Parts: sequence; C-alpha cells; structure tokens
Amino acid sequence: MPETTQALNGAFPIVPYPDPRAAIAWLERAFGGVAIEVHPPDPDEPLVHAEVRVGSGVVMLSDTARVGENDFSFPGPVAVYVVVDDPDALHDRAVAAGVEILRGLTDQPYGSREFAARDHHGNVWSFGTYRPAA
Repeated sequence: MPETTQALNGAFPIVPYPDPRAAIAWLERAFGGVAIEVHPPDPDEPLVHAEVRVGSGVVMLSDTARVGENDFSFPGPVAVYVVVDDPDALHDRAVAAGVEILRGLTDQPYGSREFAARDHHGNVWSFGTYRPAA
C-alpha cells in the first residue's frame, strides 16, 4: 500500500515535466525520491497525478502535455528548496548520478549547509539543512 500524505500540512510545490513518469525515476535515482502516489499506476497510461517524497518534503509532478486540462501543468522551470539532514551525502549521490550541480556545498551565514542542482527540464533543486520557522 502506498504511503499517504494526508497527515502532512504545508506547501507542496508542483514541478512540471514533459515526461513525468521518467522524472519520477530520475528523482529516485538522483535525489533518493520515493514515489508515494502515482495515478494511474499503469505506466502505459498518461500520468494524471503524482507525489514524490524528497528529503523532508513532498512535491507533486505535473505533465506539461496537459496544459489547459488543469491549473497545475504550466511549463517550468521552477525552483524548489528541500530540507535534508545530510546534504553532503545527497550531493555525492547527485554527482554520482550525473546531475548538473549549480552551486556546490556551501555553509550559509544563516546556518544552513546546502547545494543547488538542475534537473533535465531546467528546474532548480536546492537542498539544505535550513528549516523555516513554523
């Protein structure tokens, strides 16, 4: 049974992709993402909705081919910040997966250790230890 996000609160970025099923696999390989909702589950059918846990958050994926069918499929790129406990290990994983690193590991003056990367659709993913005030 897939993990549910019903108990989560907060903002959920929507990241558009021209091939969201391939993007799920890429997020799993590059950043340790875990698909928690994929509808429909049949890989031969067009994706309608997907949620992927990345770090301590969840992102929704949209299909850019569905622009006009819903309010969530506008083409990107977008920027997403993901809170992680170990940015060094995730950075090493991303590098090993061939991810384009935009900003290497950096200690920020506000106390966060972070890096930024670009996915194959131009979206910018920043990962760091910064946790915004609740």
